[in-house]
Amino acid sequence: MSHELSVFISLTSFGAAEVRRHGQEWFTHLSHAAGADGVEVREELLVDATHELPALANTLRRLALTGVYSCPTGLWQPDGALDERALDQALARTNALGAAQLKMSIGGFNAASAATLPLLARRVAESGQVLTIENDQTTQAGTRVALARFFAATQAIGLDLPMTFDVGNWHWTGECPLQMAACFATRVRYVHCKGVQRQPQRWVAVPLAESAAPWRSILHAMPTDVPWAIEFPLVGDDLTEVTRTQIDHLRVTARHQQGQPA
Repeated sequence: MSHELSVFISLTSFGAAEVRRHGQEWFTHLSHAAGADGVEVREELLVDATHELPALANTLRRLALTGVYSCPTGLWQPDGALDERALDQALARTNALGAAQLKMSIGGFNAASAATLPLLARRVAESGQVLTIENDQTTQAGTRVALARFFAATQAIGLDLPMTFDVGNWHWTGECPLQMAACFATRVRYVHCKGVQRQPQRWVAVPLAESAAPWRSILHAMPTDVPWAIEFPLVGDDLTEVTRTQIDHLRVTARHQQGQPA
């Protein structure tokens, strides 16, 4: 059965300096005006979490938007120890936001880290929230080998953690996004959409239409019954209209995938 794609905006898309200047609540209103279904609130852009998160929670309720909380700290420290402080804080902040989903990466997870998975499972179960694991831009937490090893370890103890699939981040770790989609698509519950271009010394995120990657094929491999989030630069004189155009673009892409007329 066909359905309209749910599109979220990762608030980093508006630029760190601008978001810190205006606040994530201001851009949440803009995202709603542009037709978004939800927003991803970013921990690294919070100026005063104690006051901002309750205000954001109230705004999300009033606007009937879905919230996702993104924590940039890896779940495991470089030595493989579970970062309980970061996890507990992220779960508490997700709760303060009134969100049901927390996004983190696995950080320094290694073979010895598997012993701490039951503790992670208990913390997540007690929170009542959904923890999704994102492929980040590091070799420790953003490659096929690292993530396949992690998910095999979680499955071994009956812990089913869904995935945030960032279609662009694979380029930073030298992986093929199409191959990674084949590996992980059945686990995906949230999609980060970004185009990529190669500059002399680094990859950069760009709008999908400017991407050097086969983004249509990659997104075609993604489920459309989960949210797709814009995580590329949204810039322009009429920022609401720019955002609306990109939201519509994703929905048209999803309709093509479902075999519907655009």
